Amino acid sequence: MAKIKDNAALKKAGGFFSEFKTFIARGNVMDMAVGVIVGGAFTAIVNSLVNDMLMPFIGMVLAGVNFNNLGVTIPWGNKPFINFGGFLQAVITFLLTALCVFIIVKLINSVHKKKEEPKPEPEPVIPEDVKLLMEIRDLLKNGGTLPEEAAEKVEEAAEKATETV
Repeated sequence: MAKIKDNAALKKAGGFFSEFKTFIARGNVMDMAVGVIVGGAFTAIVNSLVNDMLMPFIGMVLAGVNFNNLGVTIPWGNKPFINFGGFLQAVITFLLTALCVFIIVKLINSVHKKKEEPKPEPEPVIPEDVKLLMEIRDLLKNGGTLPEEAAEKVEEAAEKATETV
């Protein structure tokens, strides 16, 4: 009995792993993995830009303020240090990263919009009553004379109307 349960468990595990393999092999997952790796490297570049180039420049403009050590020591307990400068650097890093991602997404969207061909607009469907009014308008413009086909249809309709009366 235990052997039968073990075989069923192996089949379930095999099905699970084959399904997982199919999931991993799909393009979207691979694209996402590449995006995470590139995003990590990009974040390192933005961190270096903020910490090594931007913050020293801002500190120089603000009379030599060192943002790495900017903070407050609380005078009770074990005297914790609240590092405002580190938080400020993290906020600037986030904003620069978000700005770069926004610009990249905007560029990609503009490329996709250019690839899409404009769809031709369908001709508007004119209701029958509007077509009839347009014909009446055209007849009035022509001095009220009917074309021969229209005159014949009117005569036939008039004859049918007198027959039924």
